[in-house]
Amino acid sequence: MIQHRISRLSPRSAVLVLLAALSLTSLAACGSTASGGTGNLRHLTLGLTYIPDVQFAPFYVAESLGYYKAAGLDVTLRHHSFTEGEFDAIAAGHEDAVFAGGDETLQARSHNIPLTYVATVYTEYPVTLIVPADSSIQTLADLRGHSVGIPGFYGATYIGLLSLLQGAGLSKSDVNIQPIGFTQVSALLGHKVDAVMGYINNEPVQLQKAGFAIRTFPVTQPLISNGLAALESELSAHPNDIKALVKGTMEGVQYVLAHPDKAVEISKQYVPGLNDPAKVQSALNELMATLPLWQVASGQQPGYSDPAAWQTMAAFLQSQGQLSGAVDVAKAYSNAYLPAA
Repeated sequence: MIQHRISRLSPRSAVLVLLAALSLTSLAACGSTASGGTGNLRHLTLGLTYIPDVQFAPFYVAESLGYYKAAGLDVTLRHHSFTEGEFDAIAAGHEDAVFAGGDETLQARSHNIPLTYVATVYTEYPVTLIVPADSSIQTLADLRGHSVGIPGFYGATYIGLLSLLQGAGLSKSDVNIQPIGFTQVSALLGHKVDAVMGYINNEPVQLQKAGFAIRTFPVTQPLISNGLAALESELSAHPNDIKALVKGTMEGVQYVLAHPDKAVEISKQYVPGLNDPAKVQSALNELMATLPLWQVASGQQPGYSDPAAWQTMAAFLQSQGQLSGAVDVAKAYSNAYLPAA
């Protein structure tokens, strides 16, 4: 399930979003002008690119505990469906901001969708290569000639694999990449492939629960994962709303880091079926594995985008054929909407 968490810009969605963006990017975002019966609060709709899940606990906390309201916002959290393109809604003016990856932001901009990434939430890229503990693959260079299972040729698992291969001096032709859908756990348990790409807070947790010993190789090359992004038109029309959204979200992240048990309890209001005790424990396990991905290095400003990392990521994506055209990297991100340090 969690494999969908870092969404992709599929070719079909890219075309649809491009058409919508070309016609609607000049449109001010839909929610920022309506009070909706909430007094002086400005309404804002935030797109969460996956079905309700504890991975979104910081947003649930910020809404439930009033962090967004304290910042002057009435926020609607809008989860996407499986069939919805990642940027369809925001390009059509139905969302004011979206939770998306830095790599996806660059891909969107290469399709002429003027997204700007305004705050980092995942401070580490959340995917990893997973092999059985007794595998002969001791280093990434040992992948040569071996099979690697991935959900498909898209998304963070594929981008992460490309990064690992490049770091090991390997090409795609040096390994046997097999699209296996979202069956990484069963594929590794059944020895159908030699390795799989999965999410740090999902597949390793499931394999540990199954009593299957593994080793992992996390992605270390500067790749920027999920954070908050908005169209340039929204940033121009409602900069203070985006600043308020970032502030409330960062407060939600800090709360979850300090109180994961309570965050799971709050998430019950938003995630159907989470009252089941077995699901509560699974959700807590997932959340505990996610916490390191939200940790900010000592002395670093929460939400900050490193310009050098963006340049490195853009060069990597371009070298791997993951961008459809030239991208002005300096316009793809901004630190201007972060709370004062």
